[in-house]
Amino acid sequence: MIRSSSTRSNVKEQDIANRKNRRVLVFGVKKQEEKELLRVRRRTAEQAGVCLALDSYMEGKRKKRYHISSSSVTATPQATASIVMDFLSNAPPISLVVTAAKVLLALLVFKVCFFYLGGRWSVRKREYHPIAGTTIQQLLNFSRLHDYFTDLAYRHKTFRILTPGTWEVFTVDPANIEYILKTNFENYAKGRHQYNILKDFLGEGIFTVDGEKWRHQRKLASYDFSTRALREFSSTVFQINAAKLAQIVSEEATSNQAMDIQDLFMKSTLSSIFKVGFGTELNALQGLREEESKFNKAFDESSALTLWRYLDVFWKIKKLLNIGSEAILKENIKVINEFVCKQIRSKKDHMSSWQLDSKEKDDMLSRFLDGKICLSDDTLPDGFNVREGDMVAYLPYAMGRMKFLWGDEADVFRPERWLDKEGIFQPESPFKFTAFQAGPRICIGKEFAYRQMKIFVAVLLHFFTFKLMDENKAVKYRTMINLHIDQGLYLHAYHR
Repeated sequence: MIRSSSTRSNVKEQDIANRKNRRVLVFGVKKQEEKELLRVRRRTAEQAGVCLALDSYMEGKRKKRYHISSSSVTATPQATASIVMDFLSNAPPISLVVTAAKVLLALLVFKVCFFYLGGRWSVRKREYHPIAGTTIQQLLNFSRLHDYFTDLAYRHKTFRILTPGTWEVFTVDPANIEYILKTNFENYAKGRHQYNILKDFLGEGIFTVDGEKWRHQRKLASYDFSTRALREFSSTVFQINAAKLAQIVSEEATSNQAMDIQDLFMKSTLSSIFKVGFGTELNALQGLREEESKFNKAFDESSALTLWRYLDVFWKIKKLLNIGSEAILKENIKVINEFVCKQIRSKKDHMSSWQLDSKEKDDMLSRFLDGKICLSDDTLPDGFNVREGDMVAYLPYAMGRMKFLWGDEADVFRPERWLDKEGIFQPESPFKFTAFQAGPRICIGKEFAYRQMKIFVAVLLHFFTFKLMDENKAVKYRTMINLHIDQGLYLHAYHR
């Protein structure tokens, strides 16, 4: 009994000792975790202080106590957490716009901190293209976005834009473009980021998908675009619409009235697309019906609002809540879908109800019934690196104004630059003249576009000369996916 009692007493004392040891151990671990957390917070705050100088650096206001380069980052001890806290909390809550701007800048700060001083510190020996701007500057320059990119491209053939999401890499270097679009094509895809932005407007079609979906649709489309019957049918449609356009221009020339040539070209093209694509006769040049006018307006607005998504970091929230620009986009897409579906149903009914001759089966609908994302870390021909997940894009508008590509007269309209000494047309590399893309994703409608332009130019310039209504007025564009001249292009036409 004595031995048994002693044993129980020893076990109890050992149990108490073990509990004390566990409490000491847990307390020690917690203290160590708290110290580590405090150290991380202090380091993060110091890093954030450095990163906040970046936007000032972009505007030429970089302070002497900071030094930021592609290979190292240093900061003075004065860069502390108070900088970030002041930024996020001290400014008065003037409006939602101010709050949104603060959140956006905070995201940019975090992005720079992570890249320069975060998890990729071990691979910082790689060289990346220079940072030339931020999303905030893109927003401020949205109405002249293509000229803003051109200004940056004058300084750097390839550069990066700092965004809250993926890094955006832009280039005007033909060697880089050929590498992205052809040489290493499989490593650069549309990606989920662009798919999410474009799918509401462009659907699941050839312009938005990758992989097998893209290959399947490309194969079908390439076959139909290459058929002799479709080429002949489209040429006939273009000739008919060119004749209609010439008749309208002749009437305006006789009455000495100015006309919006852009509007006339757009209506002619719309008529051609629907005739070749759907077998539907719009007769847009004779005046659009109310339904067709709504479709035309909805399409243009959807193009502009879809492009805005690339800069609007809150577009997904706005879409979920159905507010602001996303609510407008939703209504416009509804108009587009209803109009197109109506054309498809009409064509189906027509095909099932009538015995069609061969010419009525030549439209594409009867026959059927691209920035990129880097998929893995890579090195471009210029020697700089891009990372997995980076969005990489080329700039056709800026490329057309680069003197290193086109000489000192890059800004001058000189069509003869395309002709050799014998006056024969000399096409440029598609990686230099990128209007129709290049490589496996080259525009399959390229020859159709050229054919329509040749027919229209041949007809109009044979019968008329043209002069701007106001030669002193600056011509500006409307920033959208398919670039338009803002407020139209008004001309006077004169009979030859």
